[in-house]
Amino acid sequence: MSENNVFVSKLKKFASSQLIIPVIALVILVIFNLIRDPSFFSIGIKTNNLGNKVLTGNLISILNGASELVILAIGMTLVTSATKGQDISVGACAAIAGSIFVKVLRGHNITVPLILAGVICACIVAVIFCMFNGVLIAKFNIQPMIASLILFTAGRPIAYWINGGATPNVESSLLGYLGGFIPGIPIPSPILIVILFVILINVFLKFTTLGLYIQSVGINERASKQNGINPIFMKMLVFVILGICVALAGSMNVCRIGLINHEKILLDIEMDAILAVAIGGNSLGGGKFKLSGSILGAYIIQALTTTLYAMKVSSTDIKAYKAVVIIILVVVGSPVVKEWFGKAAKFIASKVSKKAAVEAK
Repeated sequence: MSENNVFVSKLKKFASSQLIIPVIALVILVIFNLIRDPSFFSIGIKTNNLGNKVLTGNLISILNGASELVILAIGMTLVTSATKGQDISVGACAAIAGSIFVKVLRGHNITVPLILAGVICACIVAVIFCMFNGVLIAKFNIQPMIASLILFTAGRPIAYWINGGATPNVESSLLGYLGGFIPGIPIPSPILIVILFVILINVFLKFTTLGLYIQSVGINERASKQNGINPIFMKMLVFVILGICVALAGSMNVCRIGLINHEKILLDIEMDAILAVAIGGNSLGGGKFKLSGSILGAYIIQALTTTLYAMKVSSTDIKAYKAVVIIILVVVGSPVVKEWFGKAAKFIASKVSKKAAVEAK
């Protein structure tokens, strides 16, 4: 195959790729920041309050700050694929999971086994609440956003009641290690947790038929049922996975700040999770999904937030700026624009092919 044909083939493949929009968005953000501040992505080493050398810089802040969002975006992607809708209660459910985590730890000498017990209890409770949404959606065919509106409204008050209407602290060096840095390791612990979780979920999807079944149910539920796949079971299963994601995100956030604030913990993160799925090129109408796209979308959102803070944009105005950029990204990622990109790529490819044919003669 000639070099021109290879170029044409790669151009067509890239134009039709699901990752074209998030990749372009990330490249634009990187170029913009490098022009605005060439040292924006520089990484340094400093000594923290505990005397440990740790990595610092905007890039580390982006990777670290997006940790909870990445985990929730993975769960949201699977729910979107199977149910053709989104769960808008993940932030409220994370508040419930975080409250359970604190409830287990509160008043005890915090040890590794106790932390593991707290995470397990948070997972169990989060799965139960997420399965409540799953039952409404899978069994009663209620639209996902409407079904999850119940917990979106009631979730944070429930989190408040769990700890008796208090916002208790849970200070511990072990929790500080999980939410910050483990001595001797310069990389923030949340980044390591996300890497481990992403590896586990990808291995799970790769070596089982779960990913295929989820996509099948999302694309055509009736055909899936005729081929022996139980749509109700698959929908319930994705909510079980979402519950685990919610519990990990809530527990991780508690470890970061050392307390549970039911009103503010992961506030509005459900919107960012949905946007991460959309920016990642996944259809919000269900069906085929790509976790790498959602993960990339989560980091793009966090990179945008960090960029705006670096430009001294106030926290009050930052949501408006994010909304404008995200609208542009979502529109550019729409099927209409993607079709235009595809036509443009074919046109360029045909021109290259004609030029190569003329040169060959």
